[in-house]
Amino acid sequence: MAIAAKLRVVFAAFLCGAVMPLGFAPYGLYFVPILALAAFALLLFPLRPKEAFLAGWSFGLGQFGVGVSWVYISIYLYGNAGLPLSLAVMLLLVAFLALYPALMSWLLAKAQAGSAALFYIGLFPAAWVLSEWLRSWLFTGFPWLNLGYSQIDSLLAAFAPVFGVYGVGWITALFAGLLAALLRAPGWPRFVTLPAMALIVLAGLGLKHQDWTDLGTDSLHVTLVQGNIPQDMKWRPEQQAATLETYVDLTRAHYDSDLVVWPETAIPAFYDEVAETFIKPLSEQLRANDVSLITGIPVLDRDHWKYYNAVLSLDAPDHFYYKVHLVPFGEYLPLRDWLAGILGFLPVPESDFSAGSPDQRPLQAAGFPVGVSICYEIAFGEQLIKALPEASLLVNVSNDAWFGDSLAPHQHLEMARMRARETERYVLRATNTGISAIISPDGKLKARSRQFETETISAEVEPRHGATPYVRWGNWPVVSGALLLIGVLLWRIRVAAVRG
Repeated sequence: MAIAAKLRVVFAAFLCGAVMPLGFAPYGLYFVPILALAAFALLLFPLRPKEAFLAGWSFGLGQFGVGVSWVYISIYLYGNAGLPLSLAVMLLLVAFLALYPALMSWLLAKAQAGSAALFYIGLFPAAWVLSEWLRSWLFTGFPWLNLGYSQIDSLLAAFAPVFGVYGVGWITALFAGLLAALLRAPGWPRFVTLPAMALIVLAGLGLKHQDWTDLGTDSLHVTLVQGNIPQDMKWRPEQQAATLETYVDLTRAHYDSDLVVWPETAIPAFYDEVAETFIKPLSEQLRANDVSLITGIPVLDRDHWKYYNAVLSLDAPDHFYYKVHLVPFGEYLPLRDWLAGILGFLPVPESDFSAGSPDQRPLQAAGFPVGVSICYEIAFGEQLIKALPEASLLVNVSNDAWFGDSLAPHQHLEMARMRARETERYVLRATNTGISAIISPDGKLKARSRQFETETISAEVEPRHGATPYVRWGNWPVVSGALLLIGVLLWRIRVAAVRG
């Protein structure tokens, strides 16, 4: 391929990736990723491995360069780093994330699929979902901008309770592959693509109103409190009393609620420092009004000198949920002995937080078991389902003040909506500066807050019982199915090559 042609392919791939974030919150143009992936698949099919790698990497640079550019904000504003250094760190992350579509594209080119239909409909969608799944756990994982999230408001979201976000992503990539086959693949594929697309749509319609879980007999009046404490003031000792007073005053106005939820580290002090002076009198006051409270609070185990990012239900003040999936370079520094001097500008605590056990039981609040996640953990559906089907509600506490007025809070909320859809549970998402939301089991927003406002939101919610297929099976049917399909198709390609 001539250099000019290579440059055109690389630029086209970059544009395909750069428009992908338009399918995600806050834009919600869910058809854009389908069109972008179809165009990307059309670019990839005739390429040799090195060319495919470059095109895939360019696609990833566009996708993540636009979609996760907000990473620099926390480094620049709260890491005491200059703008050039903050942007450099962000670009390094983007370049690394772009390796996933790059390696996927290289492997697809190495497979040398002779049939365009085999590539567009079979290999490409399966390889796409596997690359996203790998990105979700390899090197602690970064599942941001996974394709399935873009479909939370489309008909394809109906597949979420069955196959989870990766199943939705596979079906979305398959839809894009069918579109590519319709445009490019000769012969019979053109006659099956439209019926196949129609079949996907009909299946989505059939699943849209399918209930996999059951309503209980009780309902709860819940309130989420958004304190809107500026990040640069949150941990100042002189600000602590005012912060606590803000949350107490906002809660006192909602003593008609059964359950009140405060955000991540809403109490800016270690539990043992405020257990007697604040927690105990607050518990007595709430109990007298028959109100339950869930709040984020840091915990210091002074016997082993371990720090935990925790959540506490005042119904059981000795039982904590400890955050399991910590944020690298945010809550702990990987290879601290080597990197502490180099990356000292990052907003990492001087001592790493410790991770909680992955097998923690749900908290009890307002008479129901509650599955809890903290901030970033809402992005990991396979972790949240460990609390199910026991948990009747899901609570996510967060602090997105780190990322200011960027795409991140909107994308974060979109992930919480997918968790509600996958599990058919209400998700109560309380954040410091927004976006707080009460999300119904169908993934719709029942109530939401404004950003950067001190406010509360309330709604009636119904605890649910039972388990969706995704809760029972997790990601393994999708991952195993993709691996099996790729294995069968590669075997067929090899056999065809030998016979040829």
